[in-house]
Amino acid sequence: MSQQVNSRDKANPGVEGMITFLYYKDLAQVAEFYEKVMGFELTVDQGWAKIYKTSGNAHIGIVDEKRGYHKANAIKPVEITLVVPDVDAWYQYLVAKGVKPLNEPHDAQELKIRLFLLQDPEGYVIEIQRFL
Repeated sequence: MSQQVNSRDKANPGVEGMITFLYYKDLAQVAEFYEKVMGFELTVDQGWAKIYKTSGNAHIGIVDEKRGYHKANAIKPVEITLVVPDVDAWYQYLVAKGVKPLNEPHDAQELKIRLFLLQDPEGYVIEIQRFL
C-alpha cells in the first residue's frame, strides 16, 4: 500500500539556485557568445567550465566536452528558455549584435506567451519569452 506524503510534513532542505550545464566542442566560441552577445555575467571560470549568471540565482554553465561529464552531441534535446520583461527589446538587441533569430517575436495565444527563438553557436535553441 502506498503512503501519501503531505508536502507540509516533509519540506526539502531548500534550494539556493540552479545551474543548467551544456556541453560544447568549442568552448571559446561559445563563451564569447554568452559573454559578448548575450551579455551574461561570468561568475565562475574553471577554465574548462564557465558559469554565467542569467538572473537572480539562475545560471548557465558551459563545459568543454573533453573534460566534462558528458560529450557534445549534434542532437540538442535541451532548450533554454529565458523569461524576460520585453521580448521585442531582446529581439532588437540580439539582431543589433548580429544574431540571426530562427523567427520573429510573436504571440502564442494557446501557450499564453510572447516569444522568439535563436540558436547558440553549437545549436542549442534559446527561447526568449514572456507570459501574456
